[in-house]
Amino acid sequence: MTFMDNDSWAGKIFIDGAWIPSTGGDAPIIEPATGAEIGRVGVATADDVSRAAGSAAAAQKEWAALPHTARAAVLRRAGDLFTQHAEEIAGWNVREVGAVPGMAGFALHTAAEECYTSSGLPGASYGELLPSEQPRLSFSQRVPAGVVAVISPFNVPLILSIRSVAPALALGNSVLLKPDPRTVVTGGVSIVKIFEAAGLPAGVLQLVPGGADVGQALVADPNVRVISFTGSTAAGRAVGEAAGRHLKRAHLELGGNSAMVVLEDADVEQAVNLAAWGSFFHQGQICMTTGRHLVHERVYDDFVSALAEKADHLPVGNPATDQVALGPIIDAGQRDKIHDVVTASQDFGAKLVTGGTYEDLFYRPTVLAGVTADTPAFAQEIFGPVAPVTKFSSDEEAIGLATRTEYGLSLGIVTQNVLHGLELARRIPTGIVHINDQTVNDEANAPFGGFAASGTGAHFGGATSNVEAFTETRWITMRDVPPTYPF
Repeated sequence: MTFMDNDSWAGKIFIDGAWIPSTGGDAPIIEPATGAEIGRVGVATADDVSRAAGSAAAAQKEWAALPHTARAAVLRRAGDLFTQHAEEIAGWNVREVGAVPGMAGFALHTAAEECYTSSGLPGASYGELLPSEQPRLSFSQRVPAGVVAVISPFNVPLILSIRSVAPALALGNSVLLKPDPRTVVTGGVSIVKIFEAAGLPAGVLQLVPGGADVGQALVADPNVRVISFTGSTAAGRAVGEAAGRHLKRAHLELGGNSAMVVLEDADVEQAVNLAAWGSFFHQGQICMTTGRHLVHERVYDDFVSALAEKADHLPVGNPATDQVALGPIIDAGQRDKIHDVVTASQDFGAKLVTGGTYEDLFYRPTVLAGVTADTPAFAQEIFGPVAPVTKFSSDEEAIGLATRTEYGLSLGIVTQNVLHGLELARRIPTGIVHINDQTVNDEANAPFGGFAASGTGAHFGGATSNVEAFTETRWITMRDVPPTYPF
C-alpha cells in the first residue's frame, strides 16, 4: 500500500480525525491532459462544515495548550514527510493539476519549507513588555485566533494551501481546509495525510471540499474566526464582504496583472529568457504571472522577435507521459476565457506574432505585439500562457503604463543599472518587486501579498506576516495591590 493509496479517502471527507462519507456524495477527479477519471473525492455540505467547525473548536483548545515544543515537532515531522513522499504527491500534482514535473517538484520543496519555517513560530516571542504610567506590569500577548478556514484555488493547490495551513497550526489554531473542487487531492488530501502521519491530534485539521456553498458556510460559521482565501478578485470581494458582515478577519490573496519593464539598457537575450518563464511557466496559471511586457522602443523589435522564436520551440503536451515545457489548462472553461482574450485583443489591433491556437486543453504559448493600454490582453488578467508586449519610449511612459491597472501584486524590472530600477520600482505600487528577474518568485520565509485588487496585503509568508494573520493581541496588566479609585 502506498502513502497516497486512495482506499482510505476515495469519495470521503476528513472530520474528527477520520475519513467518512460526506453528506454531499462524491465527485470525479478529472485528469486535464486526458479527460480521464483518475479517482473520486467527497463533497461536503453546510451540515458537514458545521460539524467540522464544532469539533475543530474543541480540538483547538487542547492543541493550543500543548507545549510549544510539541507543536514545533509536528511541523518538523510534516516537513520531513513531504520530502519522504515527494515523488508520490508530485505524481498527483502532475496528473490532477497538469503541472510539469519541475513545477510539481518545486511545490513539494516549498511545502516542506513552509512546514520547517512554521516550526519556528511556536518558540518565537509572542508578546512584548509595555511601559505604564501605573505601578503595574503591562504587556501584550499574542494568542491563537481559534478556528481558521483556508480556502485555496486550483492553480498551485499544494503551495497555496500549505502556506496558510502550516503557520496557522504552528500558532495554535485548528484549520478547516477547503481546496478547489478540481484539485482536492493535491490541495487537500495530501496535506491531511501528511499531518495525520506527523501526529497532529484528531480534529485540529479537517478537510471539507466543495463548491461556493461550502465556502459560504465556512465564512458564516460562528466557530470560524479567520478566513485565509486565495483566488480570483471577484470571489475575494464576495468573501471579504461576507466576512465583514460577520465581523471576521479575511486575508485575501487575489488576482494580478503583473508587469515586467524592460529598460533600454537591458540585454535582450536575458530579458527574453525571463519573459518566457514569467508568462509561460505553469501555463501562465499563476497569480504572479507576467501579464504585461513593457519594453523600451530601442529593444522592442528584437525582444518581440526573440520571444516569439522561443515560444515557437516550447513543447506542449501531457506532462505525465511526455517531456514538455507546458502542460494542459485546467479545464475547457478556463481555456475558452484565455482564447477569448486573445481573439478580442486582435480585434483591438494587437498583432498575433505566434501561438493563439490550442488542441483540447493544450494552449500554445502566445505572443501579442502592438498591445496598447486599451487592449483586452493589457487590461485583463488572462491566467494563461500569453505574453502581451507594449512599447514605451520614456521612464514616465513606462510608469504610467505599469500603474494603469487595478492590480498591484508583482513587478519585474530588467536593467543594467539596478539603482535606476529600484527608483522606478519606488514609483510603481506593488507588494512584490524583483530587479533583474521576472515576476514569479516565492519563498516560505518571505512576505507575500499585493495591493488594491490583488488583495489585502502581505498576510502570507514570513514570521511577522503569519503571526499577525493567525493570532489575536491581548493587553494584560498585573499589580501587587489593587488600586483605590475615587468612588
